[in-house]
Amino acid sequence: MGFANVLFVGVLLPLLLQNPSSKRELAKKIFLKLTVKRISELAHLLSFGLCILLRMKSIQTREDWLLEAVELLRPLFKAKGYLIPPVQVSCGFTSTGVRSGHVGQCWTKSSASNEINQIFISPTLTTPFEVIDTLVHELVHAVDDCKNKHGPVFKKIALKVGLVGPMRGATAGPVLKPILLDLVQRLGPYPHGHIKVTMRKPVNRNRPRAKCKECGYQVPMLKKFLTFGPPICPVDKVEMEQVGNWDEEC
Repeated sequence: MGFANVLFVGVLLPLLLQNPSSKRELAKKIFLKLTVKRISELAHLLSFGLCILLRMKSIQTREDWLLEAVELLRPLFKAKGYLIPPVQVSCGFTSTGVRSGHVGQCWTKSSASNEINQIFISPTLTTPFEVIDTLVHELVHAVDDCKNKHGPVFKKIALKVGLVGPMRGATAGPVLKPILLDLVQRLGPYPHGHIKVTMRKPVNRNRPRAKCKECGYQVPMLKKFLTFGPPICPVDKVEMEQVGNWDEEC
């Protein structure tokens, strides 16, 4: 039973049943105020729920989700003394390529024709938390307009908003993480099917080279010069020994 109900049954109802009429009038006034308050609280809850439903309905694409996330993150940055500039956010690979391992990139204002920071979040990310965590990192770059890369200025902003770890890969720390998890709940599902990228390991071809057994000096060898044999070490003036596969093409 809620507090208002307890108050009504335990206090107001007896007053309503008692005389004189002044007590009944007082009870009626109190009851009316409580009723208005409860209606106001109910209207507030309905309004909040409607806003959530409308927000979820308006999010149809990954870009919708990302842009809404930016708006929800603005108060966090503002509370730390930083304003997020106008940004455009999309899901896409970074300029360093698919297999670079980079999961986010922010471009300077001057790089875009509309003078707005452009942010790209990798489609290889699998969870909404990974997405919003990466977004926070890139928004720190946007605040700085990418002027200081991962230097002291970036570090100062990142630490204030709650990122931790090496700055090149700074992610949400223990204070920021629950805040982002709450925002993810408010945003709803990330409308996304992540892309699976096979990260190929570099092939070690055991390329031919020559090494000095005295000082360890090494040089790579080109196929067309293999028939000449190992060169002479410029330091110890001795013939260098063969290392690697001298029968394989470079």
